Amino acid sequence: MSTLPELDRHLATAIPASRDQRAWTPDDGALPSIYLSHGAPPLLEDGPWMRELFDWAAGLPKPKAILIVSAHWESAPLSVSGTAAGTPLVYDFGGFAPHFYQLQYATPDASDLARRVAAAMPDSEPVHEHRSRGLDHGAWVPLMVMYPLGDVPVLQLSLPTHDPDRLLELGRRLRSLREEGVLIVGSGFMTHGLPFLRREHWLGTGGTPGWSADFDAWAAESLAKGDLDTLTRYASLAPGMPFAHPTVEHYTPLFVTLGAADRPDAPATTVIDGYFMGLSKRSVQAGASV
Repeated sequence: MSTLPELDRHLATAIPASRDQRAWTPDDGALPSIYLSHGAPPLLEDGPWMRELFDWAAGLPKPKAILIVSAHWESAPLSVSGTAAGTPLVYDFGGFAPHFYQLQYATPDASDLARRVAAAMPDSEPVHEHRSRGLDHGAWVPLMVMYPLGDVPVLQLSLPTHDPDRLLELGRRLRSLREEGVLIVGSGFMTHGLPFLRREHWLGTGGTPGWSADFDAWAAESLAKGDLDTLTRYASLAPGMPFAHPTVEHYTPLFVTLGAADRPDAPATTVIDGYFMGLSKRSVQAGASV
């Protein structure tokens, strides 16, 4: 048991359900690619949000492996996290209660997936493995909720650029992995204007800032239409900018997700919406549906 009552309640039901989850087989066809708003450590204190994420995972066959691109690892050239089983986590956040820094999420060896990722890249773009680097909170926090047994190999891929076209191309190169039972995940936050939140937003009593609601509505409409051109021109077209994303690393993993879909310009399905402390939780599924 942890000192996080909501997480304990979630795990009490999610762990048995995860044990019973059907594993992916080739007969299922390609898994989708997904973009999720990861919520940082406070996600683990939000029972309804954890249930939404777990139900999403449980509605899919359990993947053979997970490849995740997080807002919290911006690094070029392209790199992957350590592949050894049980690589220590990265606690890349500050100011939270001590128990958040004691949480563990040990996952199996991901060497096979790392080799497949490297093989998908052109010779001009070798992939470097940071053997001592574990999963950061943009990866382990939502995955602990979605796959609580830690029985799926997880590999984190760095975010090497914020250029939408280059990230779409990166996703395209990874697309075939979905046919092998790999779940490709872009992890960010659909709005992330932390400097512009007021005290009442942090306390959960301030409603939704206009810039967050406006950006979210724009993103929802564009994703539902599959309007890739509009989504890539967010800096000039999206209402609420730059307040919704004063830095863009929580938005741009979306383009890896879309690039990995069968058709990047096809409509994406919203699976989770709503707000947390005024920030949009919108999370979407693209590509094949199983």
